[in-house]
Amino acid sequence: MFQLNMNDTKFKRRLEEKGAFTIFEYAQDLSVEPATAIQSFYASQMNIRKRQVYITLNNTDVITQAGSMQWMAGNVSAATNIKGAGDLIKKFAASKVTKESAIKPRYQGNGMIVLEPTYKHLLIENVESWNGMVIEDGLFLACDGSVDMKTVARNTLSSALAGNEGLFNSCLTGQGYAVLESPVPRDELIEITLDNDTLKIDGSYAIAWSQSLKFTVERTTRSLVGSAASGEGLVNVYRGSGKVLMAPL
Repeated sequence: MFQLNMNDTKFKRRLEEKGAFTIFEYAQDLSVEPATAIQSFYASQMNIRKRQVYITLNNTDVITQAGSMQWMAGNVSAATNIKGAGDLIKKFAASKVTKESAIKPRYQGNGMIVLEPTYKHLLIENVESWNGMVIEDGLFLACDGSVDMKTVARNTLSSALAGNEGLFNSCLTGQGYAVLESPVPRDELIEITLDNDTLKIDGSYAIAWSQSLKFTVERTTRSLVGSAASGEGLVNVYRGSGKVLMAPL
């Protein structure tokens, strides 16, 4: 049996808690050398702070990004997310096109897992509410064991070649929560819900979207001359019903 102090302090506060996942943020990095103290102070004033994920297991299991575990306590065992030789080949092929690690550790049992601190912003998302959540490469950090990660191809070749998004993306499905590493804080993210409608974005600002949406790349006007005259050119288009999570910057 172990005990852990997870209370908020002057320099560490709880940002978000859903399911097995709790996110803490460190107001200031106090473990710095005198030469870097000024830089560290002003970084914290600009919200450049370390954040960390604590995972509580109660006869449950979670999957994390390879190499992300900092320490763990309790009766926790580690395995892999590989179910056999065929699954290994499938995941290895997927890793080559999505830049995700093929083999991810799966932790199960009773205890606590703490992931490495990061300066990125951490989001806890309910995967089921997305009905298949397509995410940009490099966003995945952890998820419940009931969440499955698969590789999905673009709807059209144009979206891959002209949209600067690549041919494949990772897609999270199932029930449970996932932790994502976002380039911007949640307060700045724009969540757009489409009901048989269309969203057009000038650039690759969408970091996640529902699998049910059809993603294409189109001209802003019907003619090439019109697109050139408007100064907009090509835009990323999401059609159908679902959600889009967009970074404004």
